[in-house]
Amino acid sequence: MADTVFVCETCCSKGEQPQGAAFAQALRERVADQQDLANTEVRLVSCLNMCDTPLSLALRAPDKVAYLFSGVRPAIDIADAVELLRLYARAKDGVIEDARSAGRLRFCLTGRIPAV
Repeated sequence: MADTVFVCETCCSKGEQPQGAAFAQALRERVADQQDLANTEVRLVSCLNMCDTPLSLALRAPDKVAYLFSGVRPAIDIADAVELLRLYARAKDGVIEDARSAGRLRFCLTGRIPAV
């Protein structure tokens, strides 16, 4: 089963244009080059309801904990996002024990939903 990262396509700060589609495309390109992320899918969604703190993304997979992040900065967080996906892919149950290698994104965690 695939790990999925959902990227909000409508997230943006007031007076700015949404950057979700471009960020998702950049993630797709980076993921495509990584053998250990071959089972990771990047999807755009219309809203993750984190409008006050754009850009938002969510990680989800069957039988894994799900995560919601907000305040992601597309211009500076692409490498950290790829590392976050790598940590999630390695976590059998989705629980990321040590997120320090995901840089600034570890401070962008908004919510964690237990696996069912």
